[in-house]
Amino acid sequence: MRVNWDALGISASLACAIHCALLPLFLTSLPVLGIEIIDNAAFEYTMIFIAAAIGFYSLIHGYLKHHHKFFPVVVFAAGVACLFGKQIWHQQQLFFLIPAVVLIVSAHFFNYRMCKKANHCHVEDCSH
Repeated sequence: MRVNWDALGISASLACAIHCALLPLFLTSLPVLGIEIIDNAAFEYTMIFIAAAIGFYSLIHGYLKHHHKFFPVVVFAAGVACLFGKQIWHQQQLFFLIPAVVLIVSAHFFNYRMCKKANHCHVEDCSH
């Protein structure tokens, strides 16, 4: 069974965006029930670290085994930096969230396209 890490990374990024955008709108009654998931810093950072780990693994895999271009990793790192910016400067969440999602999804898209375009290995510089 092969895992499409780009699809998983895009899914994790979109799940994070949905969480950040919709959860506060639909689940504002959670504090009444004693559940503090909205604006829970530990939960937010955990989500960011999970998305970053999956994303970096996917992009480094594409870089090492297929296209040997670092551009998707740089775009992804900028997106992750925006996610951390969202957490640090909480009042400007949307200012950081929208570019973060666009950058992260774009990085996975670029990686996917570059991997499909390469579709072969260079014997002398490929790691598999």
